[in-house]
Amino acid sequence: MSGPTACVDLGTNTCLLLVAEPYGAGHRVLVDVSRITRLGQGVDRARVLHPDARARVLACLGDYARMADAHGATRRLLVTTSAMRDAADGPAFLAEIRERTGFDARIIGGDEEAELTWLSAAADFARPCEPMVAFDVGGGSTEVMQGEGARLVSRRSLEVGGVRLTERLLSHDPPTPGELTALRAAVRDALPGAAPPPGARLVGLAGTVTTLACVARARPTHDAQGVHGSALSRDDVTALVDALAALPARERLRHPALDPGRADVIVAGAAIVEAVMAWAGASSLVVSNGGVRWGLYLRAVTGRAG
Repeated sequence: MSGPTACVDLGTNTCLLLVAEPYGAGHRVLVDVSRITRLGQGVDRARVLHPDARARVLACLGDYARMADAHGATRRLLVTTSAMRDAADGPAFLAEIRERTGFDARIIGGDEEAELTWLSAAADFARPCEPMVAFDVGGGSTEVMQGEGARLVSRRSLEVGGVRLTERLLSHDPPTPGELTALRAAVRDALPGAAPPPGARLVGLAGTVTTLACVARARPTHDAQGVHGSALSRDDVTALVDALAALPARERLRHPALDPGRADVIVAGAAIVEAVMAWAGASSLVVSNGGVRWGLYLRAVTGRAG
């Protein structure tokens, strides 16, 4: 299908819109934006969507629909993930999203979420016959994929995410040493038993990883595209977990590279990144600003499968 395609990744913490179109041998990006909408507010405990979260999401998606219209998007796709999988009223809210925004919206399972993430990582960073591990830390879940070259070999969706673990385990501000120990243990326990092959390339995708990369580099703003393709060391991540955990949320809010909507959940997100790197035996990772929205777009316009 010709013309721009609009793809929305409605996650537990963040809602992202990509509008792009084929251009020459690649793609031209018309819009690539994200907003913290915290759809998963309280869902891990209550198993229903909070009215304020629903309102935030609908307002955001209304803006996104207008952006898609302004750029002549001929196809509008939306996938939503962990929070909507968990919420009993998720299907009803999905129907409201379809009706009010015109997006072709679906709730996807963890396996499909992982496959879309892999498509994004492989498009930018896969090398022929080289093992690669990719992961995406979300608000409600973390997807971990392994493959060789662009071929996806295995994928897991883990029920650990920045919002979920913050609500479950971090009741003090700043977190206590005991809470940090419990947080790190919860992530280690959720990771697959078998580690990837030695030397596998590790790619970390999306907002948590790009935020940590920006904070580590003391960027004056959160510049996710500016850190795309850069390296982030395990030592830096461990230092960030400790440094961010030592600050109350009001002080984290002052860091210019840290989106205010992540200030309360970045400690848990960083601890997940730290644990994945330790599990993978990686001293560093490749930072990617890609993710589900890019996998959705690539599958739609090229027919690629995970």
